[in-house]
Amino acid sequence: MRNYDVVVVGAGGAGLRTAIECARDSSLRVAVVSKVYPTRSHTGAAQGGLNAALGNATSQDSPEFHAFDTVKGSDFLADQDAVYFMCKHAPEVVYELDRWGVPFSRMQDGRIAQRPFGGASFPRTVYSADRTGHVLLHTLFEQALARDNIDFFNEFFLLDLLHNGQRVKGVVLYDIRNGEVVNLRARAVVLATGGFARIYWQRSTNATGNTGDGVAVALLNGLPLKDMEFIQFHPTGLAKTGILLSEACRGEGGYLINKLGERFMYRYAPEKMELAPRDMVSRAIEYEIREGRGFGEGTSAYVHLDLRHLGEEKIKERLPQVRQLAIDFEGVDPVHDPVPIRPTAHYCMGGIHVENYMTSSTPLEGLYAVGECACVSVHGANRLGGNSLIELLVFGKFCGISAREYVKQVDFLELTPGEERKGAEFIEKLMRREGNQKLAEVRRKMGDVTWQKVGIFRDESSLQSAYEELSELLQRWELIPVVDKSRIFNTNLVEVIELRNMLHLARAVAYCALHRRESRGGHYREDYPERDDENFLKHTLVRQEGDKLSVEYREVRITHHQPAERKY
Repeated sequence: MRNYDVVVVGAGGAGLRTAIECARDSSLRVAVVSKVYPTRSHTGAAQGGLNAALGNATSQDSPEFHAFDTVKGSDFLADQDAVYFMCKHAPEVVYELDRWGVPFSRMQDGRIAQRPFGGASFPRTVYSADRTGHVLLHTLFEQALARDNIDFFNEFFLLDLLHNGQRVKGVVLYDIRNGEVVNLRARAVVLATGGFARIYWQRSTNATGNTGDGVAVALLNGLPLKDMEFIQFHPTGLAKTGILLSEACRGEGGYLINKLGERFMYRYAPEKMELAPRDMVSRAIEYEIREGRGFGEGTSAYVHLDLRHLGEEKIKERLPQVRQLAIDFEGVDPVHDPVPIRPTAHYCMGGIHVENYMTSSTPLEGLYAVGECACVSVHGANRLGGNSLIELLVFGKFCGISAREYVKQVDFLELTPGEERKGAEFIEKLMRREGNQKLAEVRRKMGDVTWQKVGIFRDESSLQSAYEELSELLQRWELIPVVDKSRIFNTNLVEVIELRNMLHLARAVAYCALHRRESRGGHYREDYPERDDENFLKHTLVRQEGDKLSVEYREVRITHHQPAERKY
């Protein structure tokens, strides 16, 4: 067993930024755990950019405008003090990245360029062509590697938390490379394991590894999750695969076109058009398809994203990855042809309940959560494009500061013999398990249930049915055997555990959505189409005890802007 002052689980942008900040104190030992090599983390898939009121595109912009746009975009469910904190500190973390070497796109005068994004009053999205996440992730990884007191545990999978009910003790890990179970004892643990939109298995922008492992482990250890019903469906997923085409497409001036040749967004957001928030644009596309104005039929239906008027030079300079994805996966070149697109599961506004946004602390002492796996909440019911990367950077920095100072005040806690054997016994039990259920079949069924019944449009009967079917799938999971009995790179075993995690989270999403009888942001109930501030201007907290879920509610912190109708 090895001891570390801080163990960070997750090596994407949130985890790396947190680890870098912890490691500023050279006397501390920091471990970064990742189930993939860090540069394969999902932050690298982010294309469009990150929001910060630098004022380079227009001097009128300010952190206050950024905060108002974020609160409005959240359908007034975001905690406004947390939003203002994020927007205030956004410029400083961008300039810090600039000093570290992130190759941001530039204006003619050398200042950092900023482009328009949905729901924003001014162009404030900082970018690096359409590969922003890629360059950000590599720069952060370089900074982490440069610190001698950070150790990496690459290709280690989180199995469980170690704690005494009041305070965290460490983590239980599975070494994918050799099949061993490893306990890391820690004074503090930071969960930065990313989102779980892969619960929509067949149609998601997320990597197949985005299975919500940290969120599920928190749920199974009795910690509350917050606002799980709010899932963001990105408007422009490629029609055949759901692979993301960045909001930068619309930020640079792309059009959405139906089969009648109409820019149909004039019906839904006449002022913002294609730059309305993502939840509105996604619903608009689905309405067009429902009304017969889309191309194709059924699950193969789509509308067009038209970039041709931008010209070949601009597309190649600003949207090179978008162009390549369209060529590789749809067989069309955006320079010459419109691209078939349809909404796809993209981002989870909900996650592990964070008690204090300035520290990213959870109800379990010594345990922190940051990034998409956490719910601060700065996104509320709908996230604005460009706010996810800035969230993980701002809160990653301040989470690192908090964890760094906390561990100086506490000692390690001893593990009991039972805790030391916990992970190994779990793996041995799974390896011996027999049953007649097939992993791929249960996983596919989960994706069908979530997409069809907990998707863009929801109602009471479909959500109740989804909850019951997902509960049944959890029972079927108990009968899925691990077919591969090897110890080295047993991806079959990992996928079985990942499916358990996704099923628990999918069921929690359905349960929370069932109990929120209103429409707000990414959660749209056809049987309750109006927002209901009187009864539901509040956060959902869900807990699991045994196999039972329960919900309670917590007030939204309204410090600057009173809720108003959201129009664009």
